[in-house]
Amino acid sequence: MSQPIRISIVSSDPQLTSHIQLRLHSKGYQASSMSCVDSVLGAFYSDPPDLLIIDLANDAECAVKVVSALRSDSFFSVIPIVGLLAVSDDGEVDWDNCPLDDFVTLPLNYNELFCRINLSLSRLKRVFDNNPLTRLPGNTSIQRAIDGVMGTTASVCYVDINHFKPYNDKYGFSHGDEVIRMTARIMFNAVRDSGGGFCGHIGGDDFVCIVPNERAEGVCRTIISHFDLIVRDMFDEETNKRGYYTGSNRKGEPEDVPLLSVSVAVVPMDMPKLRHSAKVAEVAAELKKLAKESTGSRYVVDQRRD
Repeated sequence: MSQPIRISIVSSDPQLTSHIQLRLHSKGYQASSMSCVDSVLGAFYSDPPDLLIIDLANDAECAVKVVSALRSDSFFSVIPIVGLLAVSDDGEVDWDNCPLDDFVTLPLNYNELFCRINLSLSRLKRVFDNNPLTRLPGNTSIQRAIDGVMGTTASVCYVDINHFKPYNDKYGFSHGDEVIRMTARIMFNAVRDSGGGFCGHIGGDDFVCIVPNERAEGVCRTIISHFDLIVRDMFDEETNKRGYYTGSNRKGEPEDVPLLSVSVAVVPMDMPKLRHSAKVAEVAAELKKLAKESTGSRYVVDQRRD
């Protein structure tokens, strides 16, 4: 059974917010509301919605600030945003500074609002290649991002979860999905807190982030330390103390499986040998193999200049 669409409403008008919530609930949506204050962005970082309805009629300055911040962030940039405008404002919005996906005018025609919501969600599915589980950009965006940093002083970091398949087999897909979402959030937060960069989800338990060379190792250390701390919540106390659990190998035979960890392959893009993206992936595969030879989480940086 699919999860209901989650919609956040940002407005300082409690009566308007209440009416919209009731109508959205009647259509099977999950709806939450926030006042247009600085805490909005913090709430998004902890639990991003599937779609945002934001009130520009009553909170134009704050709404523009929120929209601009979300659009400039690779993790949230694809969340559809439907604006609520006063009739007198619909021809005066600076769309470059407030890039909405759609808008409706007040007073609301709820049939129109529901149509705008459905169109925005459908457009998202068609246009963007973001992974539906993590919301991170997918392979098309990743390829474009790597091509964009070829020959520059940036590093492409390939993040891989070690021993993920036996964990998924043992504990089930819902727990496996939670590990993938957790890893995406850890990587995204590490990149954001370091000063920003690109984050993408190749698929499964494979991720990519791109940051300047001087920040790459710091980001890797943050990803590893946070992953190793949080992943302990995925196992019971006894398993954590033991350091392994009984799972199955690819032949279906029982074996002791180490706890989840991460390997990160760091490929600096300013090396002469990197002339195309296929070579970047090849080098990353070699580095990940080296990283996985160690027990636990580890990152490896390619320092071969020839």
